[in-house]
Amino acid sequence: RRCVLGLAILSVAAGSAGGQRQRLSMDPGWRFTLGDPAGAEQPGFDDHEWRRLDLPHDWSIEGTPRQDAPGGGRAGYFPTGTGWYRKAFRLPAGAHGHRAWLEFDGVYMNGDVWINGVHLGRRPFGYIGFAYDITPHLLAGVNVVAVRVDNSRQPNSRWYTGSGVYRHVWLTLVDPLHVGHWGTYVTTPRADSTSAEVVVRTRVENDHGAPHRGVLRSLVLDGAGREVARTETPFSLDAGQKVELDQRLQVASPRLWSVETPNLYALRSEVLDGARAADVSTTTFGIRTIAYDADRGFLLNGRRVKMKGVNLHH
Repeated sequence: RRCVLGLAILSVAAGSAGGQRQRLSMDPGWRFTLGDPAGAEQPGFDDHEWRRLDLPHDWSIEGTPRQDAPGGGRAGYFPTGTGWYRKAFRLPAGAHGHRAWLEFDGVYMNGDVWINGVHLGRRPFGYIGFAYDITPHLLAGVNVVAVRVDNSRQPNSRWYTGSGVYRHVWLTLVDPLHVGHWGTYVTTPRADSTSAEVVVRTRVENDHGAPHRGVLRSLVLDGAGREVARTETPFSLDAGQKVELDQRLQVASPRLWSVETPNLYALRSEVLDGARAADVSTTTFGIRTIAYDADRGFLLNGRRVKMKGVNLHH
């Protein structure tokens, strides 16, 4: 792990001839305050007296439990309320010409997000991840993200939720010709110990200002990184257009995923722009079949499996 301009670079998926998708951690170096100060979404707001911290963060667990807490016993008698987070950052070298996605794995709750004073949106409630394309709003110098978290309406849950940006935050940089955000869907409708059919639906997007032709190459890699299947599909996209491409791959003698042997494969999606790999993304999946039967219950790979769970709501 290394830090560049305040961003911890966790991984870079690189194809040939310079194709790069960078997923950068935005967890370090935030400012935080409890309360609801006016104007905190503006880049020039003075936050130097705010507390410095790294994400993930839960301000409720830091508080003192009180019997009269608005959330009551269901929230563990901890305080909730409203809080703000701000972070200033610069884009890493080479980011010019890329698309930029700001991704939140989870904010509890009602998270409003701004970039350089522009309101990106509000994610109601607090468990699902969400993302914004911030490309049109980025500056060549310092950029400022502001997040308002409102967990003041209590009670709103049957268990302890915490308050704040309680999961990771990411900045993803991709080529204008790319696999869309959350754009890969993998299923295995037919699978046994002799062979398996892997069905892939991939959303490819062209954010260039001109039409582009390309090829979507999909490779299935086993747990040791060996290629076990591949297919290629050509496409042609106008400027700003997107398309969903369906592909089918056959895997011989697959190692099935089960509770006892949770074998995993990886789908490597390469968007080729001529000889250049414009984008490369990887999706982990297991090869298995699932079914529900009125008499036998839940079937995994044709075998009855009893589901066992815990009261872990997150």
